[in-house]
Amino acid sequence: MTNIRLRQLDVFVAVATEGSVSRASERLHLTQPAASMALSGLEQALGTPLFDRQHGRLHLNTQGRELLPQAREILERVRDMENHAGGAAQKLQGELRIGASNTIGNYLVGDLLGPFALQHPQVTLRLQVDNTHDITQAVLNHRLDIACVEGIVNEPRLDRLFWRHDALSLYAQPDDPLTRHSTLTPQDFADARWILREPGSAMRTLAEQAMDQLAPGRIVLELGQVEAIKHAVIAGLGISFLPQAAARDAVAAGRLVALATPFLDMNRRFVLITPHTRYRGTLLDAFIDSLGIPASD
Repeated sequence: MTNIRLRQLDVFVAVATEGSVSRASERLHLTQPAASMALSGLEQALGTPLFDRQHGRLHLNTQGRELLPQAREILERVRDMENHAGGAAQKLQGELRIGASNTIGNYLVGDLLGPFALQHPQVTLRLQVDNTHDITQAVLNHRLDIACVEGIVNEPRLDRLFWRHDALSLYAQPDDPLTRHSTLTPQDFADARWILREPGSAMRTLAEQAMDQLAPGRIVLELGQVEAIKHAVIAGLGISFLPQAAARDAVAAGRLVALATPFLDMNRRFVLITPHTRYRGTLLDAFIDSLGIPASD
């Protein structure tokens, strides 16, 4: 295992991220033959292929998946050495791949990325927004450096850092019969028409826990986006739990009504997750610090 070069590791990580040599070469500002040669040289030095080709894309094989976090760590440690050698005048550079569950990515992206982007404009931020389950898997597979998700993540291979509290509220269209009750009880929700997020999302889990405390109703729609749910409720198709940030404009316009349900606990936590074994370099520490979270937690 000799003569491995940093450029080869750069190309390997870029191909693993982009799924093709051509896109990796564009990202690294290399010619495609040069990128192909670097990847081939790394595989020869290691004595094993690192990718399988499927439907025109390159997918990491077992050896590649094992090497990826090590390659990222080597590159990050070298970048940290360069940053430290540059002293205080050296501006942070590089790339952070950040994940966010849907509520955070669609309604709190400014709070999540804004402070860091303003402090470190030369760092490229790549954001992936998806449900909590898929974002968690992307972090575990090292496709993302860090992610902010809602809900409970019980995964021993991940480190968790608390960011902030949040709460869902229950909403209905103004003409819904439930809005006529001055005081609601769990029994008032008998035969209610529910609109929920898709299975696997943190909102769905929290909604199901709350519905277990109410009289039975029926699920009439499952939708993958909060905005779609909001507009379905506005159209009078059913009721649903929504993040307060998502519903605020519709409530102000009189298109939605928040139903008072003090007997339900709809509080949740937003947490940052990173792989437990991942090297936390200068970029990651700076991002965590920008959110007011001590990097040493």
